[in-house]
Amino acid sequence: MSSEDIDGRHIPVLADRCVELLGPALAEPGAVYVDGTLGLGGHSELVLTRFPQVRVIGIDRDPAALALAGARLARFSGRFTPVHAVHDSIREVVAAHTESGRVQGILLDLGVSSMQLDEPERGFAYAQDAPLDMRMDQTTGRTAADLLATEPEHELRTILYRYGDEKFAPRIARAIVARRESDPVTRSGQLVDLVRDNIPQAARRTGGNPAKRTFQALRIAVNAELEVLERAIPAAVSTLAVGGRIVVMSFQSLEDRIVKRALARGATSSTPPGLPVELSEHEPYLRLLTRGAEEADEAEQARNPRSASVRLRAAERLRPTPSHLEAHS
Repeated sequence: MSSEDIDGRHIPVLADRCVELLGPALAEPGAVYVDGTLGLGGHSELVLTRFPQVRVIGIDRDPAALALAGARLARFSGRFTPVHAVHDSIREVVAAHTESGRVQGILLDLGVSSMQLDEPERGFAYAQDAPLDMRMDQTTGRTAADLLATEPEHELRTILYRYGDEKFAPRIARAIVARRESDPVTRSGQLVDLVRDNIPQAARRTGGNPAKRTFQALRIAVNAELEVLERAIPAAVSTLAVGGRIVVMSFQSLEDRIVKRALARGATSSTPPGLPVELSEHEPYLRLLTRGAEEADEAEQARNPRSASVRLRAAERLRPTPSHLEAHS
């Protein structure tokens, strides 16, 4: 994908709403914004354009995305710093690139990026035949094909059910294991055919491609996405300065549940039940900026179909994290 392709095809999800929520914090003199899932740089480009004084740190685990985003944001030289890392290391990245170890704004746009979906050779898309890679960082770790070739049947079943909510997980896992002795599944087309053959015909008639849940589950497992997210949200909150804001966009219920729980923890009093007064050291250290999870409206979904499943949550840091809660922040 070239820089021209990015400008013409990449539409960042809920970009204006993200900037609106982050705006009061980014307006602070010397503000630093961390794009913890840089992708192709659409959100960062908007921030750099609208807030000429803001410095941006862009984190991504995908070297290809960093290269493309770097080219896109080259005109902001001196204000943009790309970092090859996974977003659960945000605390270390911020410590290395700021004097205070604190920032004013953080965005996490979770899940697979537009580029990863659009590049067939990455193996994320079930609509195109390609090697089953699915690694967000192709320089390290096991591929989806490796996982299918080595995981025991019970573990494959668990992955498909837990991460993909695939009710036919036992059939699919059994078929993968039975086949791999003679003809391992190494390509997306093979996996699509296998899933289709092991789902009852009646279940194939609705819900789109029958392999989509299996592909989602494998992608999450290959990249340890939920485990990373469990660590990333508290780490991100811990780097926010007082008055700083965090926005998180998730695209499936397992992600959103983790985000909701982490932000609610900071926005809820930790005063022990039964005490007649609120203890100041137990007061909330976050303020939720959204009522529940916000979704894209019809206009946004028409303009950008990938926004259809987005769930956006945001919070503001009110005060430092109480010492008795620091392990969770």
